Amino acid sequence: MSDRIFGAIGLLLSVFFIWQATYIQESFFSDIVGPKVFPIIIGCVLGLSSIAFILRPDDEPRWPTAAKLFEIAMAVAVMVAYALLLPEIGFLVATVLATAFLSWRLGSTLVQSSIAGVLTALAIYIIFNKILGLSLADGPLDGIVDAVVDPIGSAISSVFSSVQGILLGTEEV
Repeated sequence: MSDRIFGAIGLLLSVFFIWQATYIQESFFSDIVGPKVFPIIIGCVLGLSSIAFILRPDDEPRWPTAAKLFEIAMAVAVMVAYALLLPEIGFLVATVLATAFLSWRLGSTLVQSSIAGVLTALAIYIIFNKILGLSLADGPLDGIVDAVVDPIGSAISSVFSSVQGILLGTEEV
């Protein structure tokens, strides 16, 4: 029965999510797909998954222990804190802190978690900001990181451009 309740809540959440996505303002300069499509796709996937829970529930689901529920609550709290701190301290610092904490809770040592947090934040920053040209929340370390990352991002971007040119036939090998 708990699977069906979970599925019903998920289905209601998906309907609410899709409904709210229809209120997203479209910019004059938006791409062909527009900003509404991705949230609507996520809502549809959530809705279909929820219907699967309603139609095919497990016989007797095993609920996590209180300690595991606390871990889940801490992960949710970290993600809420991440969303709240992102505009204040910037993408890099917020992502390092969130990633390091979550990987530590998954079993890494503090040193491993710190390294994972830094490398994950830098990798995402390079991909989204330098290669794809998307803007991320600015923070206090962006100037320092840009000085180090710009040459790396430029090199990776030129490699991607060359590969794209070769694949499209606009550049010779």
